[in-house]
Amino acid sequence: MSRAAMAVLLGVAAAAAPAGEVEVLHWWTSGGEAKSVDELKRALATQGHAWRDLAVQGGGGDAAMTVLRSRVTGGNPPTAAQLKGPAIQEWGRMGVLANLDDVATEQRWDAQLPKVVAEAMKYNGHYVAVPVNVHRVNWLWINRDALRKVGTRAPQSWDEFFALAEKLQRAGIVPVAHGGQPWQEFTTFETVALGVGGADFYRKAFVKLDPAALKSGTMESVLTTFRRIKAYTDKAAPRRDWNQATAMVIRGEAAMQFMGDWAKGEFLAAGKVPNKDFLCVSAPGTERSYIFNIDSFAMFQLQSAAARTAQRALVTSIMSPAFQEIFNLNKGSIPVAAGVNMGRFDLCGQESGAYFTATAMINTLVPSIAHKMAQPAAVEDAFKETVAAFWNDERITSAQAMDRFVAAARPKP
Repeated sequence: MSRAAMAVLLGVAAAAAPAGEVEVLHWWTSGGEAKSVDELKRALATQGHAWRDLAVQGGGGDAAMTVLRSRVTGGNPPTAAQLKGPAIQEWGRMGVLANLDDVATEQRWDAQLPKVVAEAMKYNGHYVAVPVNVHRVNWLWINRDALRKVGTRAPQSWDEFFALAEKLQRAGIVPVAHGGQPWQEFTTFETVALGVGGADFYRKAFVKLDPAALKSGTMESVLTTFRRIKAYTDKAAPRRDWNQATAMVIRGEAAMQFMGDWAKGEFLAAGKVPNKDFLCVSAPGTERSYIFNIDSFAMFQLQSAAARTAQRALVTSIMSPAFQEIFNLNKGSIPVAAGVNMGRFDLCGQESGAYFTATAMINTLVPSIAHKMAQPAAVEDAFKETVAAFWNDERITSAQAMDRFVAAARPKP
C-alpha cells in the first residue's frame, strides 16, 4: 500500500477531532527503527495531531525507563511509552495506565491478536497497551555457499546440526558465529530449550517457573546441548556484537547464527537475497513453535481532552492494517494484527507470518524470556547471569545451573 493511500485511510478522522499532541517515549533511534517511527509521525500528522519525540538512546531501554519513572512520579507522564511484557503489568499495578478497551472493541483486537499476545497487552482484563510488531527469536541464519561447500542441507534436528558443524569445522569454516555477550547467550539458550524440550516444557520452565521443570532431566539435556554449541564458535567471540557475528555469516567466514529476525536487516543491507544467498530456517526442533518478541506502547492517563483525543488517534493508527504493513516493512519484523497483506514482505517475513499464525492455533507460541517478554527484569537478569556463567565457565555443572534457576524463580519475601 502506498504512503498516499495510508494517508487517506488514516486522515478520515482529522476533520472531526480537535488537534492534539502526542509525546512518545521510545528508544528507536537508528536505521530502520527511526524510519519506522517517521511513518507513525506521518500517520498522526494526517489526522492533525502533532508529535513530540522523546527518544532516549542507550541501554536497550534502561535509560528510557529512568526517564519514564521520573516523568510519571513527577505527575507529567508522556502520552505513550515503549514497554513490553511484564513491564506493562508492573506499570498497570501503579494505576497510571489508560484504558483502551473502546478502541480495542472498535478494531476487534481480541479477534486480531493471539490470546497470549492480547493478555500481555492487558492489565486486570483491560487493554492498556497496543502491540506494534512481532519478531521471531528462534531462527537459524545460514550462509548458503557454506552449505554447498560441505554438500549438505540445513539441519532439522540437533543430531543433524552437530554433524553439519563437524563438517564445517573440518572445511575451515567457523560453524557458529556468536557474540559473547550475556543477552546473546541467553537468546541461544532459550532457542535450544524450545528445540530440546518443546513449547510445553518451555512454558513450564520460563513462564510458570515450575521448579520441577527447572530442575529436570529435560533441562539437563538443554544445558548439555547448549554448552556443546560453544565448541563450534571461534575464540574471538567474547564481547563481539551480534551484528558483527551476522557479518561473519554474510561474508562466509562463519556458516550459521542463532538470532532473532532483526539479523535479516544486516543480510538485506549487504545486498543478500533470502533463499539464494542465505537461509532463514527454524532452529533445530522448533519448526512447529515460535518464540515471540513484541514491541508495544503502553498508554498513560492524561488530563487534557485534546491530549486524550490525540492518544486515541495514536492507538488507532498503530493497529491499522496500513500502518502495520508499512512500519514492519521498514523494521524487518512482521505485523502483529491479523489480515495484513504480506505480499510485499520478503520470504523470511512471509514464513515468519505463517509460523506466527499457525503456532497460535496449536498453542506453541511462547514469549521470549531473553527479550523481556516472559518475566520481570529481576528474574530475567538472574536467569541470564546463570546462563552466561554456565557458557563461560565449564566448572559450573548442569546441576549447579539448575539449582540457580530454581533459586531465581523462588518468590522473594
